[in-house]
Amino acid sequence: MLFCNIDLLDEKFALQRGQYVGVKDGRIAYIGETEPQEDYGERYDGRHRLLLSGFYNVHSHAPMTLLRGYAENLPLQRWLNERVFPFEDQLSDEAAYYATQLAIAEMLASGTVSFTDMYFFLDGMTKAILESKIKCNLSRGLTVFDDSDYEQTAAYRDNLRLLGEWNGAGDGRLIGDLCIHGEYTSTPKVVEAVAAQAKASGARMHIHLSETQTEHEECKQRHGMTPAAYMQAHGVFDVPTTAAHCVWLEGEDFEILRSHGVTVACCPASNLKLASGYANIPKLLDMGINVALGTDGAASNNNLNILQDLYLFGVVYKGYYRNSTLITPVQALYAATRAGALAQGREDSGLLRVGCRADLCVIDTDTPQFTPMTDAACNVVYAAQGADVKLTMVDGEVLYRDGAYTTIDIERVKAETQRCTDDIIRRLQRGERQHD
Repeated sequence: MLFCNIDLLDEKFALQRGQYVGVKDGRIAYIGETEPQEDYGERYDGRHRLLLSGFYNVHSHAPMTLLRGYAENLPLQRWLNERVFPFEDQLSDEAAYYATQLAIAEMLASGTVSFTDMYFFLDGMTKAILESKIKCNLSRGLTVFDDSDYEQTAAYRDNLRLLGEWNGAGDGRLIGDLCIHGEYTSTPKVVEAVAAQAKASGARMHIHLSETQTEHEECKQRHGMTPAAYMQAHGVFDVPTTAAHCVWLEGEDFEILRSHGVTVACCPASNLKLASGYANIPKLLDMGINVALGTDGAASNNNLNILQDLYLFGVVYKGYYRNSTLITPVQALYAATRAGALAQGREDSGLLRVGCRADLCVIDTDTPQFTPMTDAACNVVYAAQGADVKLTMVDGEVLYRDGAYTTIDIERVKAETQRCTDDIIRRLQRGERQHD
């Protein structure tokens, strides 16, 4: 494809007017003011359009679209124990397949090209991910509340497949990570075993960390150290790690994350909705810690529109710390793009640069909220809506365009997801259990 006469945000998020961008063999092959001589195939009319790197959602639980609107107005522990965990006990690979497709459709429609996910039912999830052709770093959620050895768990068996047959599938779109759900849902020996497996296999790690004050303080009571210090002590941070939330970090926690190159997945919408609190994003950024954006799951957001979290990321911390200079639009856009790509280990992604992967999105600027466009970066952060995204491309292939999907039967997916949720709720009301 050749994007013709299109405005773009370059790798420094500066506006460049009337550019030509050529995509070939899955990569950005040309950027310039003049039309290239080479034939790039389809010509895309870029008038009243803005081209930029696609977005990276680095913390989600895709199948939880099934729970959208189901678990509401509860603090996190009651939210989990009274609503989420009983619902999840009823899930199947079929339900996870359709729910993941629905999540991917929602992400593609708002410009997301890749996501980092932690969940269960990997047969259903991997099928949905590979069919859609989106990119994903997938990890199998791990919770252990007894004295079981890691090798005795279903997660261990799934992880062998995740790091084997599924890792690198879809021409590298799917990457297998390892997971510790959190300190409060695991045991020290299991944490150490998973950390050792990650180090031996070269896998990345995905965890929840200091999401709530209760989680944070109870960890200190149990182990005499914060969750960050606990994860460091048990070897988790010996491999590249994405730590979600990090709302209640204190003291040396910040230096622990910085020294180990941990990425913080900031989820402002979920943290606000569950009343978890406010992460100290200004301090994290000042210390050079990689901060990326996540939506969390649809049960706690309740949507997967990364532009909503981009907006909140850009404004919430100004208000909380009463400093309007905090979190510039460039910092926000970097968190939503390049920082996420680096968190996933995708070094050649997340930038609008020749040679990088053609993971791109196009935003309609011929709208009231984009007029006037005195600062395009500010408009994207503070004014853009998910519906403004008109095209999403992954590895040079258009997956979403003008409301239509090229790899997803959206009407079937919506109907099947609704059916699965209705069935689960009926079973819960009757006190029945799922039998796969």
